[in-house]
Amino acid sequence: MYQPLMILTPEQKAILEGKEGATKAKMMECLVRYGDVFGAKKMAEVTHKEGHLVTSFGIPMLGTVFTTMDELITSGAIAKDGFTVDPRPCDFKNVKCNPIEKMVFSKIMYAKQDDYEKQLQAEGLVEKDAFSCTCYLPEMGNTPKEGDVLSWAESSAVVFANSVLGAKCNRNSGILELFGSVLGYAPEFGFLTEEGRKATWKIILKVTKRPEAQVLGSAIGMKVIDEVPYVEGLDAFLKPLPDEDTIAYLKDFGAATASNGAVGLYHIDGITPEAKRLGEKGLLKKDYQTYVIDDAELERVYRSYPILWGRKEGKAQKAFIGCPHLTYHQLQKWTLRLGKALEEAGRKKLKVDTVLTCAPAVRKKFEATSEYQKLLSYGAHLSSICPLMYMNNPLCAKKRVATNSNKLRTYSTARYYTDEEILALVSGKEGKQS
Repeated sequence: MYQPLMILTPEQKAILEGKEGATKAKMMECLVRYGDVFGAKKMAEVTHKEGHLVTSFGIPMLGTVFTTMDELITSGAIAKDGFTVDPRPCDFKNVKCNPIEKMVFSKIMYAKQDDYEKQLQAEGLVEKDAFSCTCYLPEMGNTPKEGDVLSWAESSAVVFANSVLGAKCNRNSGILELFGSVLGYAPEFGFLTEEGRKATWKIILKVTKRPEAQVLGSAIGMKVIDEVPYVEGLDAFLKPLPDEDTIAYLKDFGAATASNGAVGLYHIDGITPEAKRLGEKGLLKKDYQTYVIDDAELERVYRSYPILWGRKEGKAQKAFIGCPHLTYHQLQKWTLRLGKALEEAGRKKLKVDTVLTCAPAVRKKFEATSEYQKLLSYGAHLSSICPLMYMNNPLCAKKRVATNSNKLRTYSTARYYTDEEILALVSGKEGKQS
């Protein structure tokens, strides 16, 4: 038996020794080894029991994942309080695929999707359509409280939970987060500790207007990498939480910090829970570094993004809006903005095949409104897929895909456009085309 460096409670030690079965013993050993590597002194109890899994896709090469899931299900090591999971990779109805692409997706890349979804349901998936990277939205129902300890994976969900909700979760890898949810324990290090939540960077904004969330997040993520930033000056452009615009802004901002860097927690002066409660004095470490961001710095970062299209001068063939998934409020705003842009362009239909993505529960809510019909009348499509999974193959990687997501830009060949540029592009108004 593995001899842990951390101190375990009698209950935790019993699991490690196999008193609750060989499968749970192996799960506990994985978590203990994980914690020992990062200097954890003990295990913390997971207080928000509903988990969130990052592995949502049935790629055949993930054979070990499928074998592990079978063992957990057979042995009865089930997530009793359930879990949500990242978005599905395919939606042939709402995201157009030619016959070859459809064959590659369904028969090769994600050939195990149906089988894997059956495993997820058997292991504790809360409902059949609980697939979204924005599991924390009220429509999805997996919303932790401030101070809750989580066992989640998915970088954009973890950074939102830590920062905007004030919960406590490390950037766990896939499967480890499931082990923590099933056993109810997570190694106590990093963001689960008071010291680990303190900021090592002070970000000072000196800008003339509200920064594009995706670009500001990108700039900070690339500068601080995996450290904790404390941002001053952004509260001048945001309303207090739980304002819907602020939630949407911080969602997109955080996803960019987590993908363009590896940020798992940020503090926004005067806005996020811990920043309001503890302030700069309580959250900034003494030896912090400073990064000043002005308009010129944001422009420099924006201009630094590479263009990976095969034909750089070509026009966009498809556009994705919503990575992470859009909130209900964002869907309403995008519908209004697209309608106005089309009117200004003198057009009835969008010029570029445009897909907006959101959580299944958000989509269901939006479909009951007249705005949904307006969105469809513009020629747009609404889907709940993961754009990253759509782009993650040689066929789709060759397409000229435009996006307002810095996360999608970072992990694929998609080209980044600001919100205003996306509107101009897809509506046919004069905009950036090269």
